[in-house]
Amino acid sequence: MKLFPKEVQFSDNFEELAGKIQEGSVLFLEILKDYRNSKGRISQLKEIEQQADVITHRIYQDLHKTFITPLDREDIYSLANKMDSIMDMIDESASKMNLYRIKEPLPAHIKLAVILNRAIALLNRSIHAMRNRSMNVRTILDACVEINSLENEADHVMRESMAELFEREKDAIELIKSKELLERIEEATDICEDVSNILEGFILKYG
Repeated sequence: MKLFPKEVQFSDNFEELAGKIQEGSVLFLEILKDYRNSKGRISQLKEIEQQADVITHRIYQDLHKTFITPLDREDIYSLANKMDSIMDMIDESASKMNLYRIKEPLPAHIKLAVILNRAIALLNRSIHAMRNRSMNVRTILDACVEINSLENEADHVMRESMAELFEREKDAIELIKSKELLERIEEATDICEDVSNILEGFILKYG
């Protein structure tokens, strides 16, 4: 059974959105790893975020134009909204690095971004699997479990990093900058878990 009817192209749009989010997360990790040469890449990331917004609004417009949807409108809206929020949080993290003139990312920032990339890759795989969810139930549910584990791992990394940051950093302004960036990246991982919960709910609700 297909997730969405072909004529409405919801599946195409969700897969395109998932691809944009993964493209953005990969670029964000590259920015962190090569921060001194990141200026043009931050602008490129903003463009990806705007492209994701366009796809999200296309999904909303299709909802308004489609009289009968195979899933509840609220479920389709929630999935699109939460997926777009991941990309928004990634873009916000990069923008604040530039705005705050952060000198150099912490190793923990990179570590969290690596975890985030892994979670988003699993989401991308799950979104593609949802096109024929009845054939891919185990793939989707296993990915949801792994995303939950990654979110827990990100929580652990952030708590340890916060403790180390407050102990080591004596400059209050630099501490606030680094702390906020840690929180934003970890929050993106939280939203990945929110998306996985929605997908898991689809399996339980629609079979």
